[in-house]
Amino acid sequence: MIDQVRPSQLTPWFASVAEHGAPLVLDVREPHELAVASVQADGFELLAIPMGTVPQRLTELDASRPVACLCHHGARSMQVAMFLHSHGFTHVANIAGGIDAWSAERDASVARY
Repeated sequence: MIDQVRPSQLTPWFASVAEHGAPLVLDVREPHELAVASVQADGFELLAIPMGTVPQRLTELDASRPVACLCHHGARSMQVAMFLHSHGFTHVANIAGGIDAWSAERDASVARY
């Protein structure tokens, strides 16, 4: 199952899966998007892998670790979350609303685009 977690609910989700390892936020946006807006790691590790390269870079990720996927509004990250789940990742979440919601709910210093 893939959890849908709003940015404002991310900390409690991390706490609920903490027994499975340190949480990872996987930002699947493109490099030009990262240049416009990015989140700061705070209580989680942050890794940027563009959506199109996730299959080739899958070995960089630990399937037993909690992973929350992030994109602009939540559609691409949901696709990546489903891909990860289909490849044995057991604690996967989609950050619903993406970085746009992150700016509105969690950190207003993150640029909206």
